[in-house]
Amino acid sequence: MRDRAIGRYPERVKRFHVTTFGCQMNVHDSERMRGMLTSLGYEEAAERAEADLILFNTCSIRESADSRFIAHLGEAKRLKGEDPERTVGVGGCWAQSVKEEVFERFPFVDVAFGPGQIHKLAEFLNSDSLTAQGYFEFEDFAGHLPTRREREFQGWLQIAQGCNCRCSYCIVPSTRGREVSRDPGELLLEAEALAADGVREVTLLGQNVNSYGRDLPTDTRITFAELLTRVDAVPGIDRIRYTSPHPKDMKEDVIRAHAELPALCEQIHLPLQSGSSAILKRMRRTYDRGRYMDRVALIREHVPDCAITTDIIVGFPGETEADFAETLEVAEEVRYDGAFTFVFSPRRETEAATMDGQVPHPVKVERMERLVEVVQRRAAERAQRFVGRTMEVLVEGPSRTDPTRLRGRTRHNKAVNFEGIAEAGEMVDVEIETATSQTLAGTSVRPLSQLFR
Repeated sequence: MRDRAIGRYPERVKRFHVTTFGCQMNVHDSERMRGMLTSLGYEEAAERAEADLILFNTCSIRESADSRFIAHLGEAKRLKGEDPERTVGVGGCWAQSVKEEVFERFPFVDVAFGPGQIHKLAEFLNSDSLTAQGYFEFEDFAGHLPTRREREFQGWLQIAQGCNCRCSYCIVPSTRGREVSRDPGELLLEAEALAADGVREVTLLGQNVNSYGRDLPTDTRITFAELLTRVDAVPGIDRIRYTSPHPKDMKEDVIRAHAELPALCEQIHLPLQSGSSAILKRMRRTYDRGRYMDRVALIREHVPDCAITTDIIVGFPGETEADFAETLEVAEEVRYDGAFTFVFSPRRETEAATMDGQVPHPVKVERMERLVEVVQRRAAERAQRFVGRTMEVLVEGPSRTDPTRLRGRTRHNKAVNFEGIAEAGEMVDVEIETATSQTLAGTSVRPLSQLFR
């Protein structure tokens, strides 16, 4: 037995393992968890079975995420059975949505916490409590916590938390609370710190980023476009992205910023959800097809080469064949560079879950197949505009399909596999030779950094 009082054996370093489900906000939250745990003296384990602390950062947007998480949780139960000293923690939106029910359904879980309570994990780990603890108040941003990024040259900047929209299918307002914007001065300090730490590409995060600032005190209130301008001025930040905006708040000043700010990338994610105004009304999206298409026209006017991506839900309650045909029409007309498409999945505690007109699953699947064909065909056509052009690519590492090649992304957020020699985090010029709906391929010309040597 170890005897810490005598110091017979040194204390073994504890290890943690984090599994992340869901959106980019969750990815950012997990980076904060990793940074916080590292600062507490933990080391990250490559495998769950090697960890003293097993953590899950959960999502509750779609039922598929719930199912995958619960399957993983079964392994954690087995591992805790093998070693009762292990700690199992569940954080994120799913934990927030079911709260104390976590402990009733999964009594082997030691700690559960919502998105606004990440810092409470450290409090629990440093306490002498032997009982399960749950933390679910909307209390704080995770921005002040240390972070451990997946890539040293890319970073997240959480500008707001929560959402004031009331989309009938979405559980986010009940899991992340009302919209709260962070102080712009604090955000600029964090952006400067990221740049000083080697971050070249920063992504601004929020449930609805382009409504940023409306809740701030008058003396510090700025618009989202003004925030983009201030981040663009931070030395060392070469690329700026953001997710996710809402079409109802996509104003001309933000669109113009894409044409005027050197670091702001030529890519806008503009969630459609449905091309039918009637379905959009049932979704409580607060815009119709006409207003959405006006936003698209404005983007094409000011940033002609802009990549536009979207989210689309298929089979929402009440969606008729005529409604779905309107969605196909919008997809054909906009010619998206990419789309995240989802079959409607009813979520507990949402209005849509109990709406009449639920669409049979086989109908949803058949419609999804038709939508994917349109999206991929149009995306492939759009991608041809890059063939023959020399594009700036931020290198991310070896290609996933061919380790002899490199992988990176253009400012349009298109993945590129290419031949050449460069380090991860370096900007290179790549001549694009071929294009598909999802990826580009080519050969590097030379590292852009050589131009300044």
